[in-house]
Amino acid sequence: MKPILAIEQFYLEVKRNRWYWLFSIFCRLALAYAFIVAGLVKIVGERFASGLSDLHPMGAYLEALHHTGYYYTFIGIAQMLAAILLLIPRTVTLGALLYLPIIVNIWLLSFAVRFEGSIVTSPLMVLANLYLLAWNYDRLRYILPFREFSELGIIQKPTKYSTKFPFLFFSGVVVTVALTILFARFGHEVMPRNSLADCKKQFVNTENEAAGFEFCECIHKNGQPLEECLNEFESLKEK
Repeated sequence: MKPILAIEQFYLEVKRNRWYWLFSIFCRLALAYAFIVAGLVKIVGERFASGLSDLHPMGAYLEALHHTGYYYTFIGIAQMLAAILLLIPRTVTLGALLYLPIIVNIWLLSFAVRFEGSIVTSPLMVLANLYLLAWNYDRLRYILPFREFSELGIIQKPTKYSTKFPFLFFSGVVVTVALTILFARFGHEVMPRNSLADCKKQFVNTENEAAGFEFCECIHKNGQPLEECLNEFESLKEK
């Protein structure tokens, strides 16, 4: 059997399982809710994460983005549109395609500036989005670089779902969430946090307390770029 046929056979089994279907519903609702909230803030003209200081790397980015005028509004409209498309069963695939580049950008931005506000949620949202794209493989496969296609067609909703619980899949989901949280907590030696006080707490009674406090003040008092503050932290550690 060709590999693609084996994959499609497994895909058919997944599409007939109620638990996978319920998980796709959960992903749609969770992703749509997140973008409706974020998009609405932009459409009404408020700064996203308004409580974050302008000196914080993410705060500085959001403040600058807020002042881009109709571009800021456009992002909000795109987020709202992606969310609405996800909520409509016939347009889920289109919504997931629109959602993907937006959420990948948010994920990379969160990691680049080490923003704890979305360093956990953004990668999980990317994975949830990819799950929805995989769930709608029967509609997406025609734009994939395959030389030939099987006769799979568009899969119709089964008259009766299988209720066999996919322990391996949901165990993977739990492990993925746990690893994402652990990476957010321990993946970086230093984090800017969202305030000067919270930033300093991570260094209290550690061997790098003085260097850490300088790092926090570099971010939250001096408003220097994250990379520059990290370099200063490393140089102070060596003294």
